[in-house]
This record gives sequence, structure tokens and C-alpha cells, in this order.
Amino acid sequence: MDLANFSLNNKIALVTGGSSGIGKMIALALARAGAFVWIASIDDNADETIKEVEALGSQAAFFRVDVTNSNKLEQMLSDIYSVSKKIDILINAAGINVRLPAEEMTLNAWQKTMDINLTAPYQLSQLVVKKMKESGWGRIINIASLQSLRAFDNSIPYGASKGGVMQLTRALAQAYSKNGILVNAIAPGFFHTKLTESLFQDPEKLKVLAAKTMMNRNGEEEDLFGISVFLCSDANSYITGQTIFLDGGFSAQ
Repeated sequence: MDLANFSLNNKIALVTGGSSGIGKMIALALARAGAFVWIASIDDNADETIKEVEALGSQAAFFRVDVTNSNKLEQMLSDIYSVSKKIDILINAAGINVRLPAEEMTLNAWQKTMDINLTAPYQLSQLVVKKMKESGWGRIINIASLQSLRAFDNSIPYGASKGGVMQLTRALAQAYSKNGILVNAIAPGFFHTKLTESLFQDPEKLKVLAAKTMMNRNGEEEDLFGISVFLCSDANSYITGQTIFLDGGFSAQ
């Protein structure tokens, strides 16, 4: 193995939720490594991300899609294949966190969270593996969470969905690793995203969270680069079914 194994040149990546937050950070990481990145999001705000990708010397395109709409997902893939012919890498990063106290949580909030955070990664993975199997190579990365292991206030559906993502990752890996499709998850600690915006507006809370890590700091965009590129490249040839906690040691204490 040499450093060329970490290159993503000639790879096509699809990143859901890729216009902001963790999804955007990973999209930029893959672009820096040479991948063409399709950014899928429900929001029409991908222009800035595409400009940043192009500034890195790579290319990107945007597809507006509701990941809970099965027909729209299938149409999106058909359109992507008509242009790019394949998808080598799938990043399931679209997600929501409805923050309500337990007694105020509604069934609608529960269902919406499950549809976006758990059902969509399952369905999209099932769709993309069809072509990945033809080439005998693929990488799928799901986004888990500290809440895949532990509970936090006001996040019952989110925690349950992320626990499911961790097991979904294992199950997909068991089904498809024999076809050269490696499936793993990244479980970030506290990074500055839309889902954590309220925390990052409270300096005292940030200090408390940073103190719970082994490094006395919260996550930064650069922290996502190495693990994202590694898991999606030929450098990773034997890790599958795993959830990597990118949290500065938060979950290990």
C-alpha cells in the first residue's frame, strides 16, 4: 500500500444532507481527496458548498430531494447515473433532531425523525448497492451519534434513530461486504452544525462538553477529514460494520 490508496480520484460520491453540517464537512473532505461529489439536500442552499468544492480543484453538482420520498430517491439515482454512470461512495448524512421534553414528544415528530434518520439511509443504501455490486466496489458511510450509545435530554426519537443507525450499519455490512461494499458509520461528538447551533451559542455549555472529552475541546471540521477519506478509499480494505466514534474520547469515559 502507498499514499495513492487514499486518493479518491475518479470516484463518484453522493452525500445526503451535503449542503450543511456534518454532510458538508464530509463532502469537502471527499472533494479534497479528488472525488466528484453529488450533494443531495431538501434545502436550496448548496451554491456555497459547490463553490468551495470547486475551489479545492474538484467538481460537485446539486440535487434537491426529499430523502423520505421513495419515488424521488429512485428518480435522483436515475438522473445521477445518466450523468456519472455510477456511485462509488454513499454518505447518509441527512438528519433531524426534534428537541422536545419526553412528555411533549409527538408521534409525528417520532415518525418524521425515523423516516429521515433511519429509513432513508436504509432505502438509499439498498438502491445504490445494485450498481456497486456490478463493479465489486463500494463504500457506504452512515452518520451515527453519541446518542447511539447514551441518552441526552429532549432527544428520544433522535437517540432511538441513531441507535438504529448503528445496527443498520452492521446489518448492511453483513449483507454486502462479500460484494466488496464496505459499510461503516461515523459517530461525531459535538461539532458546530445546525443541529447543535443552540449549544454553540452558549459558551458555558460548550466548556462543559469540551471538558467531557479527553482532549478538552469540541470537534472541528478538520477532524472529519482523515477518517472520512480513509473509510471511503482503497486504504480501507478490511474495516466494515463498525461505528467509529469521532468524539475526542467523550464516549470512552
